[in-house]
Amino acid sequence: MRLGPGKHLKGLTLMGGIVKPEEFDYFHELILNTELAHFGTRGFVDGLLNGGVIALPPILNYGTPELQTQYVSDILAGKKYIALAITEAFAGSDVAGVQTTAAREGNEWVITGTKKFVQFSIDFGDHGMLTSHRWITNGTFADYFTTLCQTDSGPTVILVPRSSTVSTKPVKTSYSATAGTAYVTFSATRVPVSHTLGEVGQGLRVILSNFNHERWMVVGTSLGAQRLVVEECLKWTNQRMAFGKPLSAQPVIRARLALMIERVEACQSWVENVTHQMNHMTYAEQSDKLAGPIALLKQFVSRSGRETAEDAAQIFGGRGITVGGMGKVIENFHRTSPFDAILAGAEDVLGDLGVRQAIRKMPKNARL
Repeated sequence: MRLGPGKHLKGLTLMGGIVKPEEFDYFHELILNTELAHFGTRGFVDGLLNGGVIALPPILNYGTPELQTQYVSDILAGKKYIALAITEAFAGSDVAGVQTTAAREGNEWVITGTKKFVQFSIDFGDHGMLTSHRWITNGTFADYFTTLCQTDSGPTVILVPRSSTVSTKPVKTSYSATAGTAYVTFSATRVPVSHTLGEVGQGLRVILSNFNHERWMVVGTSLGAQRLVVEECLKWTNQRMAFGKPLSAQPVIRARLALMIERVEACQSWVENVTHQMNHMTYAEQSDKLAGPIALLKQFVSRSGRETAEDAAQIFGGRGITVGGMGKVIENFHRTSPFDAILAGAEDVLGDLGVRQAIRKMPKNARL
């Protein structure tokens, strides 16, 4: 369901039968993403098939029917895991310059290279600059890797099953090992040419096809976590006594709570506005009309999250930086909220992308 509405839901029983597959829409998915964030365990949530949410769509949208039949059902059933393996340590900021190579030998690709966290950027001129910072989430336990490789014809995406020539090494991050963050190495890995996703040389198009949905997903989980933080702060200020009164009796505390509530409700309103539009647009229309608004939305929500994290830490005091106990949710969000500003596109670049797309769509004769 976190892949959105579509044919992949056909014949399934959703939410105990409350929602029929043909009725499922982006609001239902938004609820899922929001509620997952209420665990208050960021790394664990990313470990719950986030790799599938960003790595499976290229197979659904660009894989052959035979490839889909072979792999999709086990991934959707949770029997197999998949990770998106795009960025590298040595490609700098140029994703088109990835050094993982795929050389064709007969009916096979021979893949050699490494994948790990790094920033990458693509400049699309009037369409904006795409920048993302990635590492291979779910990589340590992934069975398959949706992998960007360099071929003689240009960047190409290939589905690579784990084998004896594919090795993964855990990468320590500041949030949690449960996300399965990994350094991935391909050592002359042989894969059938039929595992190519999309056209050879058109890998960048395949990568970009799911970015709007991924950014919207990050927005939903970030918003759910922010709302949980506000709830925790309201509970804490009501029970914590200071100078003989509840903490909420202090004007400075109420002022912080007011800002937190204002931000989360503003984010909620904008997210629901965009979600409503997604439900009334085709995928192509979303790509054309919502790429800019979703980019600006993500920038706004992630910045709001970091402000709320700081306010919450001040309200909880020492407990707000303690891993366990009553402040554990605040500590976790304070430590992990910067991830939302990085995943699926850096804040500054997304803001620029949104404005550039707005300017591009302005009527040429618009004047004061």
